[in-house]
Amino acid sequence: MELRDALGRRPVMPGQRAAIRSAMLQIEQLVSRGEDATAAIETLNETTDHSFGVDDFHYHCGAPDRKELVEWACAPPPVRLPDVTRDELVEIVRRILADPTDDWSIAAFDLNTVMPGASGLIFHPPSELKDATAEAIVDAVLAYRPIAL
Repeated sequence: MELRDALGRRPVMPGQRAAIRSAMLQIEQLVSRGEDATAAIETLNETTDHSFGVDDFHYHCGAPDRKELVEWACAPPPVRLPDVTRDELVEIVRRILADPTDDWSIAAFDLNTVMPGASGLIFHPPSELKDATAEAIVDAVLAYRPIAL
């Protein structure tokens, strides 16, 4: 199934990728020297529609490396659609199951569901969802109802 343009990852022009990589290298150098990188980060965020912070440029165990961060920055962030369909959510889960490292699809799934951390059902499912299909995972997520306090 093809996703609507709003739910799909848009391509990035090679020149744009190079400019983003260059800006991120500049920020990384500022951060590593202990200099103020606030203005450079704000410019990057305006350019990419992301919300990077200084901590994103402190590479440590478990954090994305430079290449992964550049790729994330090049992809416009996922958006929340108020009319996302079950079929679209199933397709997003299928993509995640096919590539569990697809952070963009994971973020799009979490953003378009009301269940906090919905992608956790994919990676750390309860026993009843062990080896579940994409449809079963989406049905479990859609069955979630927040508790009113």
